[in-house]
Amino acid sequence: MWSMSKRGGWRWLRRAGLALLLATTAEAVKDPVADTPAAAVFRGACYCRVREALECTADLTERDCREQSTQTLCDDWFWLERRACWNWGYGG
Repeated sequence: MWSMSKRGGWRWLRRAGLALLLATTAEAVKDPVADTPAAAVFRGACYCRVREALECTADLTERDCREQSTQTLCDDWFWLERRACWNWGYGG
């Protein structure tokens, strides 16, 4: 009888150890940066056209781009995700 409960005890201990190992491994594999809401917000280039002049502001979120374009009374605006402002090959 003693050997049976002892064997059952070891089996329980091995299962508990395996469960603990799997739980800690699952926590270690999770990306803590991806869980934050700021990680889902991308920054990019915000282009604003006023009187046929196209201007760009870099490193804005889409929401910030929309707000800035509304405040500056842009005729037309667009936002490019994860891109820097492009100078169209003419320098400056």
